[in-house]
Amino acid sequence: VVLMDVRMPGIDGIAATARLRTGEDPAPQVLVLTTFDADATVVEALRAGAAGYLLKHTDPERIVEAVQRAAAGEPVLSPSVTRTLMDRVAGSGGPSERTTRRDRARARLAQLTDREREVAEAVTAGLSNAEIADRLYMSMGTVKAHVSNALTKLDLTGRVQLALLTHDAAEHD
Repeated sequence: VVLMDVRMPGIDGIAATARLRTGEDPAPQVLVLTTFDADATVVEALRAGAAGYLLKHTDPERIVEAVQRAAAGEPVLSPSVTRTLMDRVAGSGGPSERTTRRDRARARLAQLTDREREVAEAVTAGLSNAEIADRLYMSMGTVKAHVSNALTKLDLTGRVQLALLTHDAAEHD
C-alpha cells in the first residue's frame, strides 16, 4: 500500500497514482492521505485508481485500519470525503451530461456477464467479498474471480473505479 499526497513536487499525486496503478503488475494499492477534500480532487484520485482517500487529520488508528483495508482490496474513505462524494454524485452535471455518462457506462458494462454485473453492483453497494459471496451464494474465490474479470474487461485498476462506473450506469434521468 502506497500512501500518496495530492500535492507533491514534480508530479502531482493523482498522476502518480495513475502511473502506479497501471505501471506495476501487480499494482500496489494507493491510499491518498492529504489535506485537500475538494470534490473534484477526490473524484480524480478515485478515477485514477486510488483505493481510498483520507484526510490528514484522521486518527492514527483509523489510518492503520485504512491501510489494512486497502491492502485487502477494500475501498476506504474519510466520512467527510464520503459526504463530499455523495453531494457531488447527487448534483453532478445537467440532465444531458448525466444521460451521456450513464449511456457510456452502460455500454462498457455490457461487456460483462450477468454474474459479473451482479458482483459489480454488489461492489457498488459497498459490500465486502465475504458479503458478496454470502448474498450471491458464491465462494470467495468465485467473487474474487468475477471482480478480477470485470476489472480486466473494463480496463479498470480497482474496486472504487468499478463502483463509480456501475453507479454511473445506474443513474436515472
